[in-house]
Amino acid sequence: MSSGHDTSEDDVPPSSTQHTVIRGTARAALQSRDFRVMWMSNIGSSIGGWMQNVVLPAYVYARTGRASIVGIFIFAQLGPMLFLSLPGGVIADKIDRRKWLVAMQSVQLVFSVFLGIAAALDSSIALLFFMQLGVGIGNALSAPAYSAVMPSLVPPEDLPGTISLSSAAINGSRVAGPIIAAILSSWGVTASQVFFINAATYLAVIGALFRVSIPKATPTKEKGWQSFTLGIRTVRERPVLARILISMFTFSLISLPYVGLFPAVADKNFGIDGSSAMYKWLYAVWGLGAMFGALAVGTVLAQHDKRRLARQGFFVFALLLTAFAISRTPLLAFITGFFLGMAYFATTTALMTVLQSRLELEVRGRVLSLWFMAFGGTVPLGNMLCGPIMDSIGSRPVLLLGAAWSLLLAWWCNTEKIDNTLERSNA
Repeated sequence: MSSGHDTSEDDVPPSSTQHTVIRGTARAALQSRDFRVMWMSNIGSSIGGWMQNVVLPAYVYARTGRASIVGIFIFAQLGPMLFLSLPGGVIADKIDRRKWLVAMQSVQLVFSVFLGIAAALDSSIALLFFMQLGVGIGNALSAPAYSAVMPSLVPPEDLPGTISLSSAAINGSRVAGPIIAAILSSWGVTASQVFFINAATYLAVIGALFRVSIPKATPTKEKGWQSFTLGIRTVRERPVLARILISMFTFSLISLPYVGLFPAVADKNFGIDGSSAMYKWLYAVWGLGAMFGALAVGTVLAQHDKRRLARQGFFVFALLLTAFAISRTPLLAFITGFFLGMAYFATTTALMTVLQSRLELEVRGRVLSLWFMAFGGTVPLGNMLCGPIMDSIGSRPVLLLGAAWSLLLAWWCNTEKIDNTLERSNA
């Protein structure tokens, strides 16, 4: 079995087209057989995950009618990233990543099955919370390892295309998952059955992990606490990384609560019931925009400076979140939601591309654990803070505050200026 950077006969394109492939694009990344296998399996698993992600909040909101309870469930899904990403990153850089990923995929599979059983029996909200928490813990511990593996399966120059495709897979799933969930719902498929379907999709990733060669990271010399804090020290020594992570942390906390509280926003702003097919279609349209935004970074925007692209993304996101907040009809919600999703993931994909392009393989897992703390782990805190506010005064003030903060980040997240300052000081 060859390494992720080697090329087999299947990986090498015909000589007539080899010179037309632009390095760093999505097309170049897809030339790697191992990356293709993992990417395709991830699509299948992500579709199941987003079926569950769109159905579970709506199911909880239908049973409780409270956005604050939905926020607590989002914490169960993403909150573990805030506490477990750091140890997950250390593990990703220390042990066999294949074995670790298989184990964590299995954990998520088992708890998804338990979640389905609990929902089928109309168990207590507390029990459903603990089942979802188990899925969240498995995800938090595996995410740094998974994100460290994917870029290692292609040559370094194809990293932007890899990140773009990985983001597109997540957001394509956001489209396919709700659409499939809506269709299945119209056929009488229950929430619990959707959770069982999601559990089965983890088998796709487990199978793929046994089919690819995963390069091993070079062990670092740090032991104990020094090993645990290596990612933090790496970020402190590199101002651009620190600026990116702080920007992502505050963006997730202040500007992104609407993502987890989507059922409440749809209900309060547009009169769309979270358990209806229209809600699932709205979520799918938003996800379609996110998919196009992620793909754009690795295709039509592949040659653009990602540092500048991220700042522009924050600005456009602020305008679109404002438009989404003040929209009054479902039609406007669909239109603005599509472009809001596009701006959201074009921005985050550009930021992650800048981050990953500056990481060596031996520290990638630990620094990426900080990214997941900032991106995923902070979102549930925002949801728990904003859920009660939405319950009391509505969702529009929350969305407008998020738009104002994104506008501020469009000015502050100027990593290009930091690079230029460092170059002058080192000259």
